[in-house]
Amino acid sequence: MIAQRRTLLVVANRGPVGYDRDSAGERIVRRGAGGLVTALRGLLARHDVTWIASATTAEERILAAAGPLDEVARDGSAYRLRFVEHDPVAYDLFYNVVANPALWFVQHGLWGLKRDPQADLTRAWEQGYVPVNAAFADVVAEELEREPGAAVFFHDYHLYVAPALLRERCPDALTMHFVHIPWVPPAAWRVLPEPVVEAVHAGLCANDVVGFHTERWRRAFLDCVDDVLGQGAVGDTLVTAHPISVDVAEFDELRSSEAVLAAERSLLASRPELLILRVDRTDPSKNAVRGIEAYGLLLERRPDLHGRVELHALLDPSRQSIPEYVEYLGRIERAAATLEARFGRPGWQPLRLRVADDFSASVAAYKQFDVLLVNAVMDGLNLVSKEAPLVNERDGVLVLSRQAGAFDELGAFAVPVDPLDVDGQADALERALELEPAKRRRWRAAIEAQVRAHDLEAWLEAVLSDLDRASTIRA
Repeated sequence: MIAQRRTLLVVANRGPVGYDRDSAGERIVRRGAGGLVTALRGLLARHDVTWIASATTAEERILAAAGPLDEVARDGSAYRLRFVEHDPVAYDLFYNVVANPALWFVQHGLWGLKRDPQADLTRAWEQGYVPVNAAFADVVAEELEREPGAAVFFHDYHLYVAPALLRERCPDALTMHFVHIPWVPPAAWRVLPEPVVEAVHAGLCANDVVGFHTERWRRAFLDCVDDVLGQGAVGDTLVTAHPISVDVAEFDELRSSEAVLAAERSLLASRPELLILRVDRTDPSKNAVRGIEAYGLLLERRPDLHGRVELHALLDPSRQSIPEYVEYLGRIERAAATLEARFGRPGWQPLRLRVADDFSASVAAYKQFDVLLVNAVMDGLNLVSKEAPLVNERDGVLVLSRQAGAFDELGAFAVPVDPLDVDGQADALERALELEPAKRRRWRAAIEAQVRAHDLEAWLEAVLSDLDRASTIRA
């Protein structure tokens, strides 16, 4: 257990809840989306938290002007929520030009998918990304005046320069920045303007602690700092690696919730003999198109599987305000239609594609899969690879990309794939379907044991312990 209760300022682009108005003009509260938000909710019960997030709706901008909110989480935990208002033009440049897709694409090996690689990123950086980060730094500085002893916990690629801007205002602040996505080698960063790359690395090095999910992302960051800023530029910053996990108790509860059981009954009513599952966002980094193509190769090679196997692709629509993401969703839908036209027949639908945000349906499918396909081009970790085997009831087999951060933990208990090798992915699906029962049982149990032993609480304890180490170094 985490023994010491702390005062924390959690700083992330998204909040644990969001506010809007419904068609009748009534205020509505929605649960914040995304793995980062889900993971950080665990802090609310254990610490005194003020959560600082962007105001992204008209209602949230009203609340930003009104000041911090006293909130209560679903488990009864009290916390403060403070929205930061941004100029709409600046926020659009920040989110839709720099953070997504430029930084995201660079850090996931996807730069070749950029529709406008010659876009004026310098202007978007100076007029969007930096002002939004500065607004966050200003609000954090105000909160530190209220709570001088609070530790600041920055998150992810949206806020790379905020720590350096805060350090100018509050030189004694204790700060940590956890990066939830991969870190790529120095050469990959050279597609961006040099001042941008320097500011990203200098901003992170302004923290007392920088955290990553895996040792390989940590090493890549250190290599980049040496290359971009010079040998020794990391200074006294503590750079660590702790793979994030899931809230095991939450999933133990979810698996038997009425919403999940209802979704499971619906699935069982038409369940195929063999179920291959993928649960992703419609993000190019998740590699859904190559996964569909690999499944098509499997059906081509193995006509004996026709009528017996189905691929269920449960995809959450992602970032549909960004052209590259809209285009990729179209590619997914075209790939699915091509496969269905080629192999479908009366009484058998080989691929069931669903594009919707329906977590209960996903958990129901987690319980029922025979093979889980996670073939990400690159992933900071990938929580699906932990969530699904944790609740699976059929000794399902994980097919896992070597480029997912989770491979470092789970690769010994999974069928490995290279994300760009479609033929190899077809081989992996075939192997997974035919894996002997004893090994299936042993592998799934090993993943469950790993997740239960290294759960979300253990991750939170590890990263906050890094803050203790950093404060000792500073003293």
